[in-house]
Amino acid sequence: MPKAKKIQAPTNALPKILPSGKSDISFFEQVYDVVRQIPKGRVTSYGVIAAFLGAKSSARMVGWAMNASFTVRPKVPAHRVVNRNGMLSGKAHFVPPTLMEELLTKENIKVENNRVVDFEKKFWDPAIDLNF
Repeated sequence: MPKAKKIQAPTNALPKILPSGKSDISFFEQVYDVVRQIPKGRVTSYGVIAAFLGAKSSARMVGWAMNASFTVRPKVPAHRVVNRNGMLSGKAHFVPPTLMEELLTKENIKVENNRVVDFEKKFWDPAIDLNF
């Protein structure tokens, strides 16, 4: 007679219910929560956000979240997220494409040749500034 297969209980945890009534917060929502905390006049990078969220190799996914953020409420200041060199790599997703630079300029962030001037001084790191 063949042996009966041992049935294992699933190892994944049950979804958590958040105070908002939503179940587990998505990666995009986590990104939006971090980006909403970037102070006016400061910028950060896709990679730093990904690393802060424990997904170090997911900088591109953070970029996708920024691209999808324009209809999200509360608003997400996607213009404050640039690439690791301070380049406005996401500007093509703004309408018009000059809007990203215009929004940064309104926050006293100088941009030259599609790059944040004094990037290191304007840089915001959530791991440091959020005391993690």
